[in-house]
Amino acid sequence: MNTNSNVYTIIYASVMVVIVAFALAFTSAALKPTQAKNVELDKMKQILHALNVDTKGQDAEAVYKEYVKADQVLNANGEVVAETGGFKLEMAAEMGKPLAERQLPLYVCEVDGQTKYVLPLSGAGLWGPIWGYVGLNDDKNTVYGVYFSHAGETPGLGAEITTPAFQGQFAGKTVMKEGQVVLAVEKYGKVTDSSCQVDGISGGTITSKGVDAMIKSCLASYDKFLTNINVEVK
Repeated sequence: MNTNSNVYTIIYASVMVVIVAFALAFTSAALKPTQAKNVELDKMKQILHALNVDTKGQDAEAVYKEYVKADQVLNANGEVVAETGGFKLEMAAEMGKPLAERQLPLYVCEVDGQTKYVLPLSGAGLWGPIWGYVGLNDDKNTVYGVYFSHAGETPGLGAEITTPAFQGQFAGKTVMKEGQVVLAVEKYGKVTDSSCQVDGISGGTITSKGVDAMIKSCLASYDKFLTNINVEVK
């Protein structure tokens, strides 16, 4: 075959495309289990962060099993509808459903012999998705710890929601009063009630508002659970 002909060039290019596509598909399939496991481990670390547990240098999965006793599923009435399976749910997808149809993950944990509850959050920042977890004391109304992250907020501004300085403000804050979510992120320097409000990010107003809206909308989905201290959680 004439290697300088157009036919040869087309055949050669086609064969190479097929080979490369096959190689990429094979590599993707081979790495998929590892990628899925890494996603799970990262999620475990985020949940543990909301419990103020540092997993650096430790086996995150083992630490997770030590502190997280159950990953239950609640309905909108605050009732436990599944003893396991909450870990597999994504809050972003659940928040897109009507409230009555939502399956709400609940992580029942134990820290130093005390029960803690971790609730997932999902919302929108300035440039993309934001998410996080809120850890609560056994009264279901006092913040124990939080974790927030983002897909693409501005470094030095909105991205500051990931810092200890911002997240550390939430510890001890009240979540609900008179059946309403009062935990809030206010504009920087505008806090009027320090029992339930924290300062937003200076220069990151839109992201701060996104975190505030995320907290209110997601925690409102759990209002029956949060306001009924007699709900049985196994």
